[in-house]
Amino acid sequence: MGISKRTFGVTKGGKETFLYTITNKNGMKAAVTNFGAILTQLIVPDAKGGSRDVVLGFDSVTGYEGNDCFFGSTIGRNANRIGGASFEIDGVKYELAANENGNNLHTDKEHGFHKAIWNAEVLEAENAVKFTYRSPDGENGFPGNLDMSVTYTLQEDNAIRIDYDGVSDKKTVINVTNHSYFNLAGHDSGSIHDERVMIKADGFTEILPGAIPTGRTLPVEGTPMDLRSLKRVGDEIDADFEQLTLVGGYDHNWVLDNHGDLEQIAQVEDDRSGITMEVYTDLPGVQFYAGNFITPQTGKGGVAYDKRHALCLETQYFPDAVHHPEFPQPVFEAGQKVHTTTIYKFR
Repeated sequence: MGISKRTFGVTKGGKETFLYTITNKNGMKAAVTNFGAILTQLIVPDAKGGSRDVVLGFDSVTGYEGNDCFFGSTIGRNANRIGGASFEIDGVKYELAANENGNNLHTDKEHGFHKAIWNAEVLEAENAVKFTYRSPDGENGFPGNLDMSVTYTLQEDNAIRIDYDGVSDKKTVINVTNHSYFNLAGHDSGSIHDERVMIKADGFTEILPGAIPTGRTLPVEGTPMDLRSLKRVGDEIDADFEQLTLVGGYDHNWVLDNHGDLEQIAQVEDDRSGITMEVYTDLPGVQFYAGNFITPQTGKGGVAYDKRHALCLETQYFPDAVHHPEFPQPVFEAGQKVHTTTIYKFR
């Protein structure tokens, strides 16, 4: 148990970055960097007496300065999509980067939270690292000076806990997530088609071309979207089902049954490693993304990453919620403290 610190490279702008590695009594390790508050490594004991790094990523800050797929990233101020790359709060219109088919995806690909240098505080007693960042009023188009913190805690039950805390001096959007890509056989193991996924959700948000929600929640019953019991990812990902063909496979928001309590909402199992991952959150939605658009690239240790080599379970408010009052809202008043928690637990 303990936390070590080392250099993680110098950015193109000449700023030194650092990597913090947290270890628990079971030998599990989580590595996080102050560049983007990114989770770069998650080494988990497997069922065969060894251990595996189960998240995709890069060996130094240089890779993360590109990172078009957002490996391991803290996404903010708003995760997922906002239709038309704009929104209104109290009659004032705010314009965002139109970075995906005229819509906004993950705030800004070059200037979002995942490209910022965060302040880091080592919390030895909690076996945690806390990152803090002030997003100034108007940054990436969002109102308010937002003080944000992301705390990674490695627990003794082999869980990585992520706590998000934010407060703004103006009414604003706060919808932050972690975009880790998981392959429970190891980041170097190729396709995740054989992994099994369960999501505790009776419905998902219907999308239009461009992956913007219609506002309707569709039932999963009788569709390839029914993940209420464990299902092999590859079984129906390429089914002739319009919602899947629109985005090349699973890349949708599931409407969770947790009603705002911190509860288990998903599970992933892999036979190759014998590792099971449980996901807990208090947020209302989770984006299950099966890595359909991972571009061929070189990751940690020279490993080749490609399409569907990992999956994401991004806990969140629903995509484009700011345009759908029927959805739970990620808009918070000035001075209102926001706290959410997501946990990835391994066994």
